[in-house]
Amino acid sequence: MKIVIRKVILNASQVISTVKGLSDVYVYILTNKNKTVLYTGVTNNIIRRIYEHKQGFINGFAEKYRTRILIYYECFDSIYEAIKREKTLKGWKRKKKEELINKINPTWSDKWNTIVE
Repeated sequence: MKIVIRKVILNASQVISTVKGLSDVYVYILTNKNKTVLYTGVTNNIIRRIYEHKQGFINGFAEKYRTRILIYYECFDSIYEAIKREKTLKGWKRKKKEELINKINPTWSDKWNTIVE
């Protein structure tokens, strides 16, 4: 499998990112194919991290529940801001998370293509 990201061809074992600036940090929410589970995470390389989720390289909760569909993400300038936001989201009840997601992505479609364009 090859992925083309901004004219850079990557093999599955060589996934790197050219998204925005190097200082950008992301908080993201994934779901599974039945949309029954929500996983919230933080990363400094969203393309690499979501690719790892999609390929099943992430152990633990994300692999157990097969959360591979990117339905929401936010970008931050600082890791501290991103971790604070991640903790806030993780503290929310599912209904409140759904309301946040629905404002941006009411169909819960996979946003993977929006980050690799």
